[in-house]
Amino acid sequence: MPLPTRVRLIDVGPRDGLQNEKQPVPAAIKIELVHRLQDAGLREIEVTSFVSPKWVPQMGDNAEVMHGIRRREGVRYSVLTPNMKGFEAAIAAPRAEWPDEIVVFGAASEAFSQKNINCSIAESIERFAPVVEAARAKGIAVRGAMSCTVGCPYEGDIAPEKVGYLAGLMKGIGVARVDVADTIGVGTPRKVQAALEATLAHFSVDEVSGHFHDTYGQALSNTLAALELGVWNHQSSVAGLGGCPYAKGATGNVATEDVVYMLHGMGIDTGIDLDALIDTGVFISQALGREPNSRASKAIRTKRAS
Repeated sequence: MPLPTRVRLIDVGPRDGLQNEKQPVPAAIKIELVHRLQDAGLREIEVTSFVSPKWVPQMGDNAEVMHGIRRREGVRYSVLTPNMKGFEAAIAAPRAEWPDEIVVFGAASEAFSQKNINCSIAESIERFAPVVEAARAKGIAVRGAMSCTVGCPYEGDIAPEKVGYLAGLMKGIGVARVDVADTIGVGTPRKVQAALEATLAHFSVDEVSGHFHDTYGQALSNTLAALELGVWNHQSSVAGLGGCPYAKGATGNVATEDVVYMLHGMGIDTGIDLDALIDTGVFISQALGREPNSRASKAIRTKRAS
């Protein structure tokens, strides 16, 4: 199969990237981050999460952030809504501030599902069904994040059949598209392809995205493996924001800068200005008091300074 000629990247930095930061990040910084991402050419941005501030205090300013965003035509803004309470909060504002897409999540690992949200995979999907139905009734798109599709911190390797089972459940409740996430970053190319193929039995290639963590340095290899199957939607995080809470000290999301550098080097169009993206990564990293976790960023900035 020929490689895709273009790739659409969903930057998850503002939500998935920042949610585990211990230090409070002001809403103004989050809003500016979204603006800089869209100025750099991102057309899909995961903005925030409508969850209890008791559990995720970093996302407690969700409504303020959604209110403050200067929306751009052609950009899709998504938010995580794990239950009806979260969904209702996400649409409590005027319609102009509603998300374009909501995200629900499920795990391909029973042990992870029990430890993470205290219920089985099947029960988690039952919980999400009314959220999906309510969103669709309001004309809001629904994406399903499928975690632990290659490996689990409790179960170890995850069989592709389990990924297919979860994908089928997601399809059954009306989810429009899904992310195949290697949550702990243990995947290697063939294992990732097996997880994707199990998902592609239920969703078309246009409805599937790859979400790879770089814990073992495999994220770019796994991205290429997904491209070989025709998967052209991918998720990444500017400056490599977001740790991996299940692998102590490990990196989490692959840096958007590194993915863009690879894709542009392969002649694949992203619509993203790499220099502007690197500057965006520097902006948010400075706000957090550290360097961007992107090799491409470091190399290009070193070159700029020489």
